[in-house]
Amino acid sequence: MPDDRPETEAKTTYRACHLCEAICGLEIRTRGEEIVSVKGDKDDPFSRGHVCPKAVALIDIHHDPDRLRTPMRRQGSEWEPMAWDEAIDLVAHRFAAIQKTHGPNALGIYLGNPNAHHVGSILNAPAMIRALQTRNRFSATSVDQLPHHVVAREMFGHMFMLPIPDIDQTAYWLMLGANPLASNGSLMTVPDVAKRLKAIRDRGGKVVVIDPVRTDTAEVATRHHFIRPGTDAAFLLALVNAVLELGPPRVERYGDKLGGLEAALAAIRAFGVEEAVACTGISATEVRTIARELRDASSAVVYGRMGVSTQPFGTVCQWLIQVLNIVTGNLDAVGGAMPTLPAVAMTGPGTRPGNWGKSKSRVGGRPIFGGELPAAAMSEEIETPGEGQIRAMLTMAGNPVSSTPNGRRLDRAFAGLEFMASIDIYINETTRHAHVILPPASMLAHENYDVVFNAFAVRNVARYNAPVFAKPADAKFDWEIYNALGAAYAKAAGVEYKAMPPPSVLVGMALKQGPQKDKVSMESLKDAPHGVDLGALAPSLMQRLETPDGKIACAPEAFVADLQRVNAELLGDKPGGLKLVGRRHLRSNNSWMHNSHRLTKGPRRDQLWIHPDDAAARGIEDGGQVALASRVGEVRVTAKVTDRVMPDTVCLPHGFGQATPGTRLANASLVLGASYNDVSDEEGVDALSGNAAPNALPVTARKG
Repeated sequence: MPDDRPETEAKTTYRACHLCEAICGLEIRTRGEEIVSVKGDKDDPFSRGHVCPKAVALIDIHHDPDRLRTPMRRQGSEWEPMAWDEAIDLVAHRFAAIQKTHGPNALGIYLGNPNAHHVGSILNAPAMIRALQTRNRFSATSVDQLPHHVVAREMFGHMFMLPIPDIDQTAYWLMLGANPLASNGSLMTVPDVAKRLKAIRDRGGKVVVIDPVRTDTAEVATRHHFIRPGTDAAFLLALVNAVLELGPPRVERYGDKLGGLEAALAAIRAFGVEEAVACTGISATEVRTIARELRDASSAVVYGRMGVSTQPFGTVCQWLIQVLNIVTGNLDAVGGAMPTLPAVAMTGPGTRPGNWGKSKSRVGGRPIFGGELPAAAMSEEIETPGEGQIRAMLTMAGNPVSSTPNGRRLDRAFAGLEFMASIDIYINETTRHAHVILPPASMLAHENYDVVFNAFAVRNVARYNAPVFAKPADAKFDWEIYNALGAAYAKAAGVEYKAMPPPSVLVGMALKQGPQKDKVSMESLKDAPHGVDLGALAPSLMQRLETPDGKIACAPEAFVADLQRVNAELLGDKPGGLKLVGRRHLRSNNSWMHNSHRLTKGPRRDQLWIHPDDAAARGIEDGGQVALASRVGEVRVTAKVTDRVMPDTVCLPHGFGQATPGTRLANASLVLGASYNDVSDEEGVDALSGNAAPNALPVTARKG
């Protein structure tokens, strides 16, 4: 129905969307407690009016009747509301009692993706987590991006010292396993990526995509090369060698800041070009063409993302990408890869995590990084008896049953816990196992500052996000929940806990100490509702290295040693058998968005893409049913016969199959499909980092 009320009753708030990595500026118009419209903020200097479907989905999430607004307690299969004090005391006392009986590590903690989008979780949750005393901590990082952080820490000295593609100034962008047209960037904060891709081509540059799937990004690239799933490390070895064939490394600009480069190149040279590339499906001629283009471009950058990180050789791939950027002279160079200089620093003295590779998980001996165990180890740590067995769980804004490998096993493991609590706004596949759920207030009632995504942006930007609505009197912000739970637990367990100030206070303090302190403050940000542009990326890595010797570590011992595994498992591998890879859609969503009507409506997107040759060999027809199976399970999916995947490759999106009994997700439960993670394998990981490897997964497909 048309809205006839006077326009003067409406209120306009400008803020950035924090539902994905693009952090697009929004113009949100409200009338009372109603959202009238959500549009792109044309005055935002970063996103320039761009907006994607996720931003408009804020309306659905804010008004969603399934979104929890008060603490809930499960009694059998039924849920009943609780008072805040009662709910928090119950959680605190149950955690403390279980730890008193079984030890501090009897508690496990899992942090999901939305935590990275909320300043309260980023700045206030760590104090509470430390107070809970357990070492059994997990997060979505090890299902997504851990190889990036391992490589950054070992090469540059800090897990957050990530070189970001300077796509606004580059002449050549080589992209592996990334689809930013669908993802809006990933570990590369970039709104309006379509226009930025077009700008590269318009100024005579090139965009080259390496991917087993002809993705949306590949469709608009200058050129796309199919690559056999999981063979990116072999391709990158060949490419480094092809670049070296053209002349010595262009490393003069680094002075004495390169440590171990010759050792790294000696190990890589042993693989050659033809020998390395043979398993990939890309010819040596094509590799040498790319090598010459990289070397001849006035500026160039190599970037790899999900398809590269979430496979068995993710860490080696990310290392070789940085070696390529080094030998072509494009690391820490304009138009190459440079770290962002954010207003709130995530690197610097006192922020470096402890040793990597020194500690292992209790059961599987998987590597612990940054104080976290790999999420792929969660099931075995719950199921396996002994000291340190997880008997209670706290999940925070995450849905690991849906989003981590072998979700069915984790589902069973959660069902066997003595006690479970969740800080979440939905009863989903994971939180349905909780005994108590503590829901934060609507994200539109929170103020926000994008600590993480500003730190990975393709420009230096900053923006304070004012709340759109007042917080309801009976609600709590996420940081208030952390403070209350930390205090209640400290009392129950007899430990100390110091409540943290509101996140805006912490951000204000960080801005005063940050690298852009002469340009921006909390006061100036509040006076700039559209955000502040702090300039293009500029070289700074050489001055910010945090390695012990102040040099880039080009040949970390563990990375070089893992080339033996590449040699044994890739170069001697004969192609054959199907490999499963993932697929991203613009409407794909994280665990707080999959109940949005705007993101779930429209034509079905859950089909299994399969090449015509593979379909014909198995008697599979377009639109027919397929039984897709792996070591851990089998799902039924609908086939889409297409040449957008290469032979011996099948492609399935994540985020479907959510009609699980016991959930309260009215819209999500109507979406047909199967869960990718009912076939992904928790034993399939990148051995170096422990990151899950759901891509390049061996599977079978048959008509059915």
